[in-house]
Amino acid sequence: MNASTIDAPRAPQRRKGSNFEKWGWLYMRVSGVLLVVLIFGHLFVNLMLGDGISALDFGFVAGKFANPLWQWWDVLMLWLAFIHGANGMRTIVNDYVRGAKTRATLVWVIGIVAALMILLGTLVVFTFDPCIGASTGGAIADACQAL
Repeated sequence: MNASTIDAPRAPQRRKGSNFEKWGWLYMRVSGVLLVVLIFGHLFVNLMLGDGISALDFGFVAGKFANPLWQWWDVLMLWLAFIHGANGMRTIVNDYVRGAKTRATLVWVIGIVAALMILLGTLVVFTFDPCIGASTGGAIADACQAL
């Protein structure tokens, strides 16, 4: 072989099975687009329709959470945002943390915290009851007694 030729590159090593990083990358793009739609829809309904920001109070939130459409809208926004954020944090940890044990620990902590927050947020949305703890004589108590 003479000095003017370059050796042929080796064939790339292809792992069998799922490519987690590819799916994570794809999830970030799809969830980002969906989050933009969900967030701007959320902001439009809450701030532009009706009386605007002056209408946002406990009763407004209670009324939205009584509607299954808005429950699922908010839960989908919550799930996508937490998974999107946790995946982004996982990517940062993988890029910048050098120690394998530290990296694995941080990735597990991020996953556990995200899962816990998704679980708690979902429980809040689907079990929200505005009548719990309503004092007598208030507007909320009066509305709860009317039910």
